Amino acid sequence: MDEKMKRHPLLINGEWIQSSQHASNQNPSNLDDIIGEYAQASVENVNDAISAAKAAFPHWSMAGIQARSDILDRIGSEILLRKEELGTLLSREEGKTRIEGIGEATRAGNIFKYFAGECLRIGGELLPSVRPGISVEITREPIGLVGIITPWNFPLAIPAWKIAPALAYGNCVIFKPAELVPGSAWLLADIIDRSGIPNGVFNLLMGRGSVIGQTLVDHPDIDAISFTGSQSVGHRLAIACGHNLKKLQLEMGGKNAQLVIDDADLGKAVEVCVQSAFFSTGQRCTAASRLIVTEGIYPAFLNAMRERMATLKIGDALATGTDIGPVVSQAQLDQDQSYIEIGLNEGAILESGGQRLTLPQSGFYMIPALFSHTTPSMRINCEEIFGPVASVQCVRDYDEALFVANDTPYGLSAGIATSSLKYATHFKRHAQAGMVMVNLPTAGVDYHVPFGGRKASSFGPREQGRYAAEFYTTVKTAYAAV
Repeated sequence: MDEKMKRHPLLINGEWIQSSQHASNQNPSNLDDIIGEYAQASVENVNDAISAAKAAFPHWSMAGIQARSDILDRIGSEILLRKEELGTLLSREEGKTRIEGIGEATRAGNIFKYFAGECLRIGGELLPSVRPGISVEITREPIGLVGIITPWNFPLAIPAWKIAPALAYGNCVIFKPAELVPGSAWLLADIIDRSGIPNGVFNLLMGRGSVIGQTLVDHPDIDAISFTGSQSVGHRLAIACGHNLKKLQLEMGGKNAQLVIDDADLGKAVEVCVQSAFFSTGQRCTAASRLIVTEGIYPAFLNAMRERMATLKIGDALATGTDIGPVVSQAQLDQDQSYIEIGLNEGAILESGGQRLTLPQSGFYMIPALFSHTTPSMRINCEEIFGPVASVQCVRDYDEALFVANDTPYGLSAGIATSSLKYATHFKRHAQAGMVMVNLPTAGVDYHVPFGGRKASSFGPREQGRYAAEFYTTVKTAYAAV
């Protein structure tokens, strides 16, 4: 790429706008590889984007459903056509393996294609009034201008499942991606911009959350905020949006549990746990970092986990055969390493991994860590680490396993490995989580069904599928004398 082309501008009102400040995008697999420099938005840029979206909203919100459907379909088609390019860039800047990156790009394309169909399925109700001679019509309308703030761990899929329904239901979008992964967001914005979407309907603002996010929350013309990220930031957004009476949707992570019951198939249970805890370098809000194992299978499970973890290949995210890529950044690696020390100081036994890994190219590499002899009150079992660190807790039976699994302020995802229909059925009903997996990894969800959790994991309506309409639309009830 030509040097001058490495500077990636903002997208405001259909124009690519350069900035006086840029930030470098570094490859966590190879710290000498700088992917590009990305413009950093100012408060003035944010205000310009909001003004553009406000001007575009009246026409876009009333546009024909076929026009909106065609635009979303074109976006989805181009993403799928370029899935290898997008997936490779994603893996290069975020650190998940190329196979996972291409899979995420495919999912993003499918999401846009799905909501292209949803444009044509916006329904309503026509009911008789309790008063004679009056009809009641219930319809959904767009909420207006939506600020979308996304995390670094899924830089294509999460933006897709927010942006696609926002546009499908007639809203205008100001998109603020995570600072660590601007490349995927920029390429997605370029595809959206070339889809025929009217100027101002979609705007890309890269840069600091303290500048962009704060301005979006404070601005009176922003009607709603959809945020995925840390619990601490989510809480601050909840307070600010409540004060400003903005509609809010939050996804804030979890401390997910994977149960392994005595009757489980050992090989399948181990594979489920390894995938749940360590794939995507454990950097998934649905990752299972608490492995709760009943005492009958516990010794065999621990041995089998050590053996399976020894076969994992840690390396460059783009290299063939890599199972686990690097951690996303130095700050995240430092956090992961700090929890290794915390676990050891709490008395847990480090059964496998936990060390930094030195490879020929410099990167943020860490061998996945497994603790045993842990108790529910330990910090490594209470706090979200967001890295390749898992702990095993030994319990007496299924009842204790369920109690320990639910004994957390989070409630995003939970899984069970068992051959018992009784336990599986009971767990699906009684696990205090928004998503429950039976003999499947806790991470890995479909794009056409709702995503979200309970308790401190989520706030507001669900994301994805037809349930997305609950957030991105408002309901109108119209009465008419007939």
